[in-house]
Amino acid sequence: MGMVFGKISVETPKYTVVKSCDGYEIREYPPAVAAEITYDPSEFKDNRDGGFTVLAKYIGVFGKPENQKPEKIAMTAPVITKEGEKIAMTAPVVTKEEGSEKKTVTMQFLLPEVYKKAEDAPRPTDERVVIKEEGGRKYGVVTFGGNAAESVVEEKVKKLRSDLERDGFKITGDYVLARYNPPWTLPPFKTNEVMIPVE
Repeated sequence: MGMVFGKISVETPKYTVVKSCDGYEIREYPPAVAAEITYDPSEFKDNRDGGFTVLAKYIGVFGKPENQKPEKIAMTAPVITKEGEKIAMTAPVVTKEEGSEKKTVTMQFLLPEVYKKAEDAPRPTDERVVIKEEGGRKYGVVTFGGNAAESVVEEKVKKLRSDLERDGFKITGDYVLARYNPPWTLPPFKTNEVMIPVE
């Protein structure tokens, strides 16, 4: 019942608040291991969250885990999504399709802290799932409730970008969206974050 009212009962990433600013925080996150999938939403009937099921199957949410051990892996929060023209684990790549850019979504589950290196995590049986190490990173973060609708997220990104620039922070990449609750959590109790990498 607690999850309906926004209780987060799974492991979340540890971080250090470097600075509390007006309306946002600067946080430092230690290295972590992530399972991720990059896809074109059209593969999942235009569902931007279509990759969730693939990652959930990898950790064993729906029964036998789809990894080579098979080892059940605890769910963590948040679920992270990045929009863009990024392919797997390399630098940004733009794919042109009939004169327009093809937008991909990358969805990530951070694995529990017990996995220190990518090779510690069980290998996925679905080749779309990539296990990668995320180095330590620093973000400007704004937290908000409700549903993370595209228009709301865009507004939060725009404001956070402008606040970071105003306060003299150097932005080093695209934003990521972190959602901490399952879909059945009542909107007023949801926790979301827009995170923009900074130097």
